Formats: sequence, C-alpha cells, structure tokens
Amino acid sequence: MSSRFCTVLLIVFFNLIFSANLTYARQQRKCFTADQNRIVDTISTLFTAIGTDDVAKFNSVTASDFYIFDGGVRFNGEDLLALIKAQHAAGKRYEWNVTEPDVRISGNTAWIAYVNKGSITDTSGTTNQQWLESAFLQKQGGIWKVVLMHSTRVPTPPQENHGK
Repeated sequence: MSSRFCTVLLIVFFNLIFSANLTYARQQRKCFTADQNRIVDTISTLFTAIGTDDVAKFNSVTASDFYIFDGGVRFNGEDLLALIKAQHAAGKRYEWNVTEPDVRISGNTAWIAYVNKGSITDTSGTTNQQWLESAFLQKQGGIWKVVLMHSTRVPTPPQENHGK
C-alpha cells in the first residue's frame, strides 16, 4: 500500500471513531432522566458561578456544608471562591465543561463522575486541561445541591522536542 493511501485510511478510521464517540456522548445525555440532567446542569451552574465570582449563584447550588478536595487540599465554599477570585485578579481565567457524565441517583442523594475538559488562560496563553471529577449531591427542598466534590488534574503530556 502507498503511504498516501495509508494516511487516508488512517484519517477515515479516526473520523469514524471520533464521530462514534460524539454520537454516543449525545445519546447518553439524551437517555438521562430529568433529574440526571438537572444534576449535570447543577455542576455546570457551579462552574459558571465560580468562573464569574457569583457568590449568590454558587450558594444556590451548594449545600451549606459544601467542600471540595482539589490539589491535595480541602476547601470549603468560601475558601474556594476566595482562591478563584485571587486567581482572576492575577489574570487567570478558567473554562470548565462537564463531559462524559455518569450520574447515579438513590432517593434524595446522587453522585456524578465526569471528565472536566477545559482550559487555563493567563498572560502566557491558553493551555487545554482535563480534570477527573466527582461530586455527591443531596436534594434539598426539591433542588439538587452539591455537598462534596473531588477534582484530580490530568497531567499534561510533555511536549516532544523535534529539534533534537
């Protein structure tokens, strides 16, 4: 086989795999119950609140005793918001997205595990980043509230040095 043919075949193969994964992700979310979708939306709202330093919005989706483990440290809601606000003041911006959600509900409690695909932007530019995350939620007054989160940053693969 010619190398051009192999390249075309490889491109077609990866396009099929990518489109199959994208279709599966869409179908998976379509098959969610209304409560499962509300849980995904709750996490997305939490990300929006943190990204815009919106304390009221943050408090609307978190339990009063909320905390998160991130970077080997435990933060309560107030400490987390203060940390991100300081990062914003230093010129950092974050993008966070819930992808590949797995949502399980048992009565008034639920957990979600997902891949947070986003980026970190600062004066040096934008770096794509992924985190493996999970959260425990409780339904309080008919509203899903985040009680506990855990976030583990996926290490960025080292860049190859083609000059050597």
